[in-house]
Amino acid sequence: MKRFLLAVLLVMATIMPVRAQYDRDVFYFRGRSALADGKYAAAIEQFNILTRLDTTDYWSFFFRGIAKYNLGDIRGAQTDFDNSVRLNPVFTNGYHYRAITLSRAGHYEEAFKDFDRAIELRPGYDGVYFSRGVTFFLAQQFDKAIADFDHYIRKEPRDPSAYLNRGASYLFLGDTLKAINDYNRAIKIDRFEPESYIRRGRLYAEQKKYDEAIADMDMAIDIDRYNTLAYFNRALMYYEKHDYNAAMADLNRVLEDEPGNALTLYNRSLINAQVGNYEEALADMDRVININPNNVLAYFNRASFFIEMEKWQDALEDYDRAIELYPDFAKAYMNRSYVNNMLGRTRASKADYDTAQAKIREYRARNASGASFADTTQKYSSLLALDAEFAKKDFDNELLQHRDIDIRLRPLYRFALKSEKDNVYALQNRYEHSLVDRFIGDSPVPVTVSNSDSLLRRPLLVDVAASSESVSEARRRFLMGMENVHNRQFSAALTDFDAAVKEAEADGDRYGKYYKAFYLMNRGVLRAEMIDFIASISSNVQTLTMDDAGTTRARVSDQVDRTYDYSEAIEDLESAIQEVPDVPYLYFNLGNLNCLSSQLVNSIENYTRAIELYPMMGDAYFNRGLVQIYLKDKEKGCIDLSRAGELGVGDAYSVISKYCEDD
Repeated sequence: MKRFLLAVLLVMATIMPVRAQYDRDVFYFRGRSALADGKYAAAIEQFNILTRLDTTDYWSFFFRGIAKYNLGDIRGAQTDFDNSVRLNPVFTNGYHYRAITLSRAGHYEEAFKDFDRAIELRPGYDGVYFSRGVTFFLAQQFDKAIADFDHYIRKEPRDPSAYLNRGASYLFLGDTLKAINDYNRAIKIDRFEPESYIRRGRLYAEQKKYDEAIADMDMAIDIDRYNTLAYFNRALMYYEKHDYNAAMADLNRVLEDEPGNALTLYNRSLINAQVGNYEEALADMDRVININPNNVLAYFNRASFFIEMEKWQDALEDYDRAIELYPDFAKAYMNRSYVNNMLGRTRASKADYDTAQAKIREYRARNASGASFADTTQKYSSLLALDAEFAKKDFDNELLQHRDIDIRLRPLYRFALKSEKDNVYALQNRYEHSLVDRFIGDSPVPVTVSNSDSLLRRPLLVDVAASSESVSEARRRFLMGMENVHNRQFSAALTDFDAAVKEAEADGDRYGKYYKAFYLMNRGVLRAEMIDFIASISSNVQTLTMDDAGTTRARVSDQVDRTYDYSEAIEDLESAIQEVPDVPYLYFNLGNLNCLSSQLVNSIENYTRAIELYPMMGDAYFNRGLVQIYLKDKEKGCIDLSRAGELGVGDAYSVISKYCEDD
């Protein structure tokens, strides 16, 4: 799908209207080149400039929307596509891509309206039929999907992706012959596309033609030896042939590249249990539950492992949790009845047995597939596979994929030494403040305001001690403190910053009172960082993290929550704000420390104040977005993350893809 979007994008790039101004042409060229190279964050930077140069240029918003879409920022993309069609109500591409974005967000009816509008404007624009076919498929209107793919294939008979999608639609309608024919056609057109072999191999597996299925997975792996989906599917096929060693080898191969893939861990756990390796089975199932604490089958199967190990109390707790998650799970009641009996709890055992029987009777009376967990004929210890119903979110067959992501607050800002002057470009989003600029300009050595650790890793090319001889004592001690921070001599740096603060108002400089605020800022940042550094000595580094459910907390690496005292650092920043109340870095830093001190409402207020003072401060949007997601205000949080990504915070898009795509 993305390949198709990019192809259309490149075609459109050739028909762009000629821009009159050379500089704008340069930005367009850079932006379109970055899009073509898949450098979407770089593309956004170029189109940001263009949207500021001309707020009526719908192409700039459109291209920026494309970049955001490819980075997973669905909200941001839709906003840009909205602007493109607002500025040009007959802009076919804007309606087309807004429809794709609406479809991705699950708003199918709105998407169909935009597709219809695009077709009305350009009836010969065949790509719209492809995209609408995908949306019909996702909306489970498979007949209509096939009709659109038919139309597209008549115009573009050499596009293998259309045959793959039409084949999947036939498969949902139960026509396996037409599905296999379409998969064969896709392979004939492009023999070097692994997905075609994977699709056909899975269909062979459903027909229990395991040798043919494995041969297709072998082909996919020969083409792309890093294709974890092919290894995963081949593992299931080996399992069906009772070749457990081969199945285990393929699952291990998947986990080499995707160590947090919960579905693979789940299946490996079941195989280990079946061959009697209960300790390893438990370890894998523990990880599955850590990744997805609401997976009822994980608790159900882990309880069965505990039974085999005669750990009755552990088994009881897991059955309790499974029943809590799904109260109609008859087999869980039945098994808990057995565990209660083994623990000598005969009354509880009988109650569970009676409950199980009642739920089974209810299920049989309704004969409803929606109550499948009450069906005692179903085997819940089977491996989970990627079945054909991947467009639906089925409760017990949902694909669980997870890659561990450490989500951290963007770090604190401080004044730091640098080895050379920054290059300043026109239209760069550099913050300007007369007092900050004067403070930097008065420095005898190069200084900047930054929250990048890279500055502390570069070698210094100046002699700070010699260069600072002609300045005031406060400034001299401040420069020495920055040098000591650079060299990670924290205690010495703190002594220097203490001296700088003390000397600030006595140095005879009429700006000394205001410069004191900057000395306080650096001292506050250093005090906060010293807390983390001291904690790291015992491997307890505190960071703001999110778990898989979107819960944010101050976590330490040994999983023990601790509270750290940032009061001195906060006091320094608040004192600095009293002296200089209009510097956004101070509010940003205070927001971070409020957050780490669990003062989340205060942190949002301070990030907001930083943004008011410096609307282009992407880091403040990023951190405020994280806190808002934690406070369950996901809509606002994701909007902030989108803005952060737009302003150049690349980390925003990994968070968006994890927490914002499903809305």
